[in-house]
Amino acid sequence: MVIGIDEVGRGALCGTVTVAAFAFLRPKGFSKREEGLPLRDSKRLTPRARKKWFARLKEYATEGAVAFATARVSPRVVDRVNISAAANLAATRAYERLVTEKGLRPSNITVLLDGGLFIHPSATMAPRRARTVVRGDERIPEIRLASIVAKVTRDRAMVRAHAQHPAYGFAAHKGYGTRAHAHALARLGPVKGLHRLTFIRKFPKVSTA
Repeated sequence: MVIGIDEVGRGALCGTVTVAAFAFLRPKGFSKREEGLPLRDSKRLTPRARKKWFARLKEYATEGAVAFATARVSPRVVDRVNISAAANLAATRAYERLVTEKGLRPSNITVLLDGGLFIHPSATMAPRRARTVVRGDERIPEIRLASIVAKVTRDRAMVRAHAQHPAYGFAAHKGYGTRAHAHALARLGPVKGLHRLTFIRKFPKVSTA
């Protein structure tokens, strides 16, 4: 069995870094095209297409054709350990959660991770093999689907954050460093527990005049 893992939120100024782990349980029960939509990395899909895919993946999960799990690491932890360590921590947790929830046998699992992600050596239930695949989200279906799950999960969290802090425009930019976000930070300052202070210090300042 192959488990694909991908993350979103690495470069955002606020919000969690979110990782998803995805596996096919019954590959023949899955179609790579849904309602005329091709299967692509989440960055190459529209928000509407991502939501459609995510809804269908939940149906496939209910039918037992696929399985996925997510894990998030908070901005405070990102500030404390750095973004790479936080992303790898989330990757390890997502993998462990999927294996535990589905009762999978690590000896039968190969984990493929996008970009610079890796499973921590101290992980419980270590997989038989794990390797990083450069541009894996463009090549590996399991990683592409993990990217969709992670992206939709994190975007929804940022929309909920927008409901609590509407002046920052989180629903539009999802926490990334847009000009509108920079102006909101200049006027209002960071939201405690939501913004990554180490990222904000390096982000270009804008005038509120």
